[in-house]
Amino acid sequence: SSPDESEDQDLISGFLRIVDKVWVLSDSSSVVEWTQSLEDNPHRPIDHQLSYETEWDMINAVSFRRKVHAHGDGGSNHTNDRNKWAFSFNVCDLRSITVKCEGWSYITFRLKDGTALPAIHFHQGGSTAFLDSLRKSVQINESPDDESVLIVSTYCKTFSQSFENLLDDTNYGLVQKFKKDPYTTTLGGFSKVTNYLFDAFRAPELECHQRPAEEVADLLGELIPGLEINQQEEPGFEVITRLDLGPRPEVQRRGPVTMEEWAKYQDSEGRITNVPHLKDLIFKGGLCHAVRREAWKFLLSYFSWNSTHEERKLLQKRKTDEYFIMKLQWKSVSEEQERRNSRLRDYRSLIEKDVNRTDRNNKFYEGLDNPGLILLHDILMTYCMYDFDLGYVQGMSDLLSPILFVMENEVDAFWCFVSFMDEMHENFEEQMQGMKTQLIQLSTLLRLLDLAFWNYLEAQDSGYLYFCFRWLLIRFKRELQFQDVLRLWEVMWTRLPCQNFHLLVCCAILDSEKQKIMDRKYGFNEILKHINELSMKLDIEEILSKSEAICMQIKNCKDLPHSVSEILGLNTVTEPSAALETSEYGILESPQTSPRSTNRQDHFVSNGHNTESTSISFISCSTGNCLGES
Repeated sequence: SSPDESEDQDLISGFLRIVDKVWVLSDSSSVVEWTQSLEDNPHRPIDHQLSYETEWDMINAVSFRRKVHAHGDGGSNHTNDRNKWAFSFNVCDLRSITVKCEGWSYITFRLKDGTALPAIHFHQGGSTAFLDSLRKSVQINESPDDESVLIVSTYCKTFSQSFENLLDDTNYGLVQKFKKDPYTTTLGGFSKVTNYLFDAFRAPELECHQRPAEEVADLLGELIPGLEINQQEEPGFEVITRLDLGPRPEVQRRGPVTMEEWAKYQDSEGRITNVPHLKDLIFKGGLCHAVRREAWKFLLSYFSWNSTHEERKLLQKRKTDEYFIMKLQWKSVSEEQERRNSRLRDYRSLIEKDVNRTDRNNKFYEGLDNPGLILLHDILMTYCMYDFDLGYVQGMSDLLSPILFVMENEVDAFWCFVSFMDEMHENFEEQMQGMKTQLIQLSTLLRLLDLAFWNYLEAQDSGYLYFCFRWLLIRFKRELQFQDVLRLWEVMWTRLPCQNFHLLVCCAILDSEKQKIMDRKYGFNEILKHINELSMKLDIEEILSKSEAICMQIKNCKDLPHSVSEILGLNTVTEPSAALETSEYGILESPQTSPRSTNRQDHFVSNGHNTESTSISFISCSTGNCLGES
């Protein structure tokens, strides 16, 4: 409606839009510190902008820190120099919406500063669809005093906090949760599996009686789809008798690789030299945090060890474009399209649910409206476009979170995550073949290392080590302190000192706990509970030392079973070709390896960081005959 009574017409035609604004993050800071916008600094040179292609900055003429009187962010200046009827405001500044119907629907926005904007008339319908879209960004509830007034508020803290609190409801059986959502239950609720499982099998009048442990073990196998394991699946079904492995050697670890040490391994053009020795240092001590952002790209086969600075810059530009093209695919899907795409809807729903419960105690992701959560969401949605067959499976957010934390860059984090998922892909496939294989391999290794302990577990229906499921699924992400996860992952990414080193990490943890488990005569139920309660209590340096010592002990065994040699990759040809180098551990090192992809050297990234905010804009038409709504 025109507020000016002298106008010839009393209605101004135009378009009403809900806009996601993209904020550009500076490369030198963390996700929660944002750059000055181009609007605030119009003379900023082009080459200092934060992405290789300025078109990917999308809407970058805004600043993160809201200015009350700045056009587009505050609530006081609602006119546009291009058209006196145009206005825009941030949805966070919206107090209420009045909805009335006089032949057609019209709505009026009232802002928190008391400003009432001109009424918006929907002659061709669409007001309900507009409000439904707006509900994705804010909460809208009817006023108790006036049913025509809708009160607007931002989402309360409870919606952003960890959904795992819902698992505390002791009246909701874990068995039912397993059937409905095995991944979430496995990741978040194993601490209560003991009581839940047995409660589910107790008749109210027979609470003192429990089902046999073997029946519970069978149920646990059935409830995780595709995880049933039978002996026919074990390759070769080789019988392992008690072997004399000899004494376990002492292992010494060193301090992390520093920036100065890292720089010594680069030539004048940026190529990494003496890669096997550098990997040995990383395996022995990890990396100091300042080195991780660059070094992880090499460890994940995202940068080629042989690439120069210039080659990496060119590839970064190309991979930045590739990422944003994929991001644009899901960002441009309309509501109408999404209604006809159930898989995309399901992926989005799972991602939104998981993002809200991923590492919320970490400063990088804590609090409401944290930009890190938006980056987490967007990368996972874009990965669905990259690998739509797999899409998103719960648990993948746990693998991305530490990578994004280290990279502090949306595009870098995406391509590093892609490389990590190439390795972890089978863990999340529907048939779960990767998980089944790893559990069988772990059982084989444990049989070799301690047959008495393995026999004890087998007697408790725990021989297939289902209690290690979470360890393997997300690589100990929920078992270790966050900084310890970073250390463990970078050590494992060296691919030293053998293949499947993470299985030896499992063996090291179990080796430390076996005496307690056997001395206290833990059954299936107590073993599961005990292993889960180790979470956040493990010493990463002790575990890594013991894991390496176990590897060396196995390598020194002269009559090693063939199945064990296969699992640890110890049957490698001993004559390396000219293109391969040998590390301290006798592992053949190639300058570039990748489990699933042959072109990983193309995975390079820009320095642009993006998150979003929502605003509503009204743009009037240049002609006076448009009464539609868009």
